[in-house]
Amino acid sequence: MAEYSSVYGFSAPVIVWEHEMAADNTPTAQDLLGFEGATILSYVGAGGITFDASNKLEIKLLHGDDATYGNATAVAAEDVIMPSGETLGSGGIIRSFTAAKAAADTAMHAVGYVGKKRYLYVLCDFSGTHGTGTDVTASLLKDRAVSQPVGQTNYDPSTTPY
Repeated sequence: MAEYSSVYGFSAPVIVWEHEMAADNTPTAQDLLGFEGATILSYVGAGGITFDASNKLEIKLLHGDDATYGNATAVAAEDVIMPSGETLGSGGIIRSFTAAKAAADTAMHAVGYVGKKRYLYVLCDFSGTHGTGTDVTASLLKDRAVSQPVGQTNYDPSTTPY
């Protein structure tokens, strides 16, 4: 991921979806107004089924100029910063599960968005038959704020109750 000069240039994370899923979600528009990028964090638990080429789970990233999901298009390779060794799949696929997944992720998977569109959509796309759901979470962290600081600037971690 690219390095940024200020921790104040990030927003609070937005939970895009978080629950056991067995069917596609309907993505909601994530407005990037005031920010020049975003980081998409995802977590996938153990597969509720045995994934294969027909019964699979794909996490897709789409973007658009307006808040209408139907007008969104898949991101292109120049719009994202993928983790080392990974490439963007056709149709904006940032993660794909086509083989058995017996264990949950041990860390969040991060993808950077550096495209020029105002709205982002994160789609959890299921293909085939999913009789048992799979725990999935996606969060979005807006970054590279046009105007800083963003949010609370007087945070004192010593006052956090946990």
